[in-house]
Amino acid sequence: MRHPHTRTTRTTPRGLAAALTAGLLCAAGLATPASAAPAATPAVQASPALADGLALTPPMGFNNWNSTHCRAEFNESMVKGIADLFVQKGLKDAGYQYVNLDDCWALPNRDADGRLVPDPARFPNGIKAVADYVHAKGLKLGIYTSAGTKTCNSVGFPGALGHEYSDARQFADWGVDYLKYDNCNNQGVDARQRYRTMRDALKATGRPIVYSICEWGENKPWEWAADVGHLWRTTGDISDSWSSMLSILKQNLPLAPNAGPGHWNDPDMLEVGNGGMTDTEYRSHFSLWSVMAAPLLIGTDLRKASPATYDILGNKEVVAVDQDPLGKQGTVVSSAGGRWVVAKEMKDGSRAVALFNESGTAQRIATGAGAVGLPAADGYTLRDLWQHRTYNTAGTIAATVPAHGTVLLRVQADPRWAAQPPAVELGLDGSPLLEAAAPATLTSTVTDLGRTPAQQVSVVLTGPAGWTVRAASATTAAALPTGGTLRTDWRVTAPAGTPAGSYGLTLRTRYRSPSGTAVTGEVPLTASVVVPPPGGTSYLGDLPWLSATSGWGPVERDRSNGENAAGDGHPLTVGGTVYAKGLGVHALSDIAFYTGKACEKVTADVGVDDEKDTKGTVAFEIWADGTKAASTGVLTNAMPARPLTADVTGAQVVRLVVTDGGDGIDSDHADWANARLVC
Repeated sequence: MRHPHTRTTRTTPRGLAAALTAGLLCAAGLATPASAAPAATPAVQASPALADGLALTPPMGFNNWNSTHCRAEFNESMVKGIADLFVQKGLKDAGYQYVNLDDCWALPNRDADGRLVPDPARFPNGIKAVADYVHAKGLKLGIYTSAGTKTCNSVGFPGALGHEYSDARQFADWGVDYLKYDNCNNQGVDARQRYRTMRDALKATGRPIVYSICEWGENKPWEWAADVGHLWRTTGDISDSWSSMLSILKQNLPLAPNAGPGHWNDPDMLEVGNGGMTDTEYRSHFSLWSVMAAPLLIGTDLRKASPATYDILGNKEVVAVDQDPLGKQGTVVSSAGGRWVVAKEMKDGSRAVALFNESGTAQRIATGAGAVGLPAADGYTLRDLWQHRTYNTAGTIAATVPAHGTVLLRVQADPRWAAQPPAVELGLDGSPLLEAAAPATLTSTVTDLGRTPAQQVSVVLTGPAGWTVRAASATTAAALPTGGTLRTDWRVTAPAGTPAGSYGLTLRTRYRSPSGTAVTGEVPLTASVVVPPPGGTSYLGDLPWLSATSGWGPVERDRSNGENAAGDGHPLTVGGTVYAKGLGVHALSDIAFYTGKACEKVTADVGVDDEKDTKGTVAFEIWADGTKAASTGVLTNAMPARPLTADVTGAQVVRLVVTDGGDGIDSDHADWANARLVC
């Protein structure tokens, strides 16, 4: 990935399909590598927030950059169309307010008086006319420039450095309500000085303008900008990929103490709907940005958005988590094995709890009311914000969360808990890895998490057409007390000749509450048809994988990662040595291979590919089931290839993982050269 200064227009292919979002329904999956431990919590912001009454909750709206960049489709017609859709599609009613222009709205040169000139091809009626149109709909207009001599686009549009007061005056005269102030071409001038000058210039206009500091977190603005701007970017630019979203999430989460009303951590705009992730991944993106009290700026062209995209962006219950007036950013409760629990204190005393599964396999994620900060109580109400259902729980908060999925809940100590049906957790024991024509036993679980009993409980497991799924034990129970579990064995067989790959299973339950209310629920699961590994020594690049994710572009066989389409890389080269065989990836990446407890060793020569010059920092890990079997620590482009060997004896699954070295995924091209498996 290129540095954010270049404002690239690269896009990434859709990631691996993940299961649909689940509610309070569960299945334990394969163990996955532990997430990078959150960074040490920084000191709480010492400076007071701007006392101007602006951005008391995180700003919500739209910005065109992620969907259009500088293409010709970014124009007055688009901006007006977005404003129209805010009203027509209920987004305004959900809280979205700002319609923001990004780079390329101006001509490359100022006029003879040094004033900014809107591009007449894009905005033939000028910016004020667009602002008037947006204001007439009860919305607000935002604009963009850079705290440098030019903006970030290569055309070189004029920046505001040295023109702060005159540019701010123009923005105010046009009716601008929001300024995104970027960091390109800054001439080495101190960031605090540059951003404070524009703060003062905006204040001098007398117009209330929300001020968004976009210096990519390079100067740790969370430590000094609370009395400068209303929000500040904490990371480089986001891209429409799972890896980019995940990397930014991990950088922004530890900064929770620095956010609050009028001063927000900004992990960049939303990619929801742009096509590089699945809807499950986009629900995670939206859920996690909301629990982090992040600005919610839509980055997709709403004129082309799918109903699923509108459903995600328009979920008022999730938006309410983001917009809670207490203004607390969610904090990490736990993150072991890619099973994240993030809890956000709400003004009414409840907690928003995100159960986020970073891994590529469904996993059970669990916590408790006390762990997320709730007081001891006889019972709690638990609201699933994606299923829009309410239950009671005795205190356990748990769900099986699909790969890359998030279950977002709102939990509170509530004396009326008994009016709700008990929460029931669905789970699945046993490995979801099957060889075609070979029967495998999976055990489903239905567990009552509620304070009240679940009655007349039944369960059913279904698979793809042609598969055999038969119950081998009881599928019903008259009643389950608190903590009680119905366990059912299932014999599952994929037909002979079934190609290797992932296939969907669905676990469903029906039960009644003590008052007779009928409740149904289901959890989507994934079973993988696998091929036993060959005996002897094999190159991993020649074997099929169970799953493969890469930060930019696909995982490449025998080539480096080219960031876009398959096959666009170069010969694997580390430290001047060219390798004919191996795997090329871009952090964050994860490749899983089925080894069927029949293999002994993985070896590889690993390092940052030479094609990134002096850039790139990564760390390599080999996992044997749930155990880290070998790792390198952080490697840079300046280092030669390092041999890495792992004992994987007895492992059913071996995983090759590359992390970002802790500094984001920019330029992190990583090579598993000569990667071999010995069985």
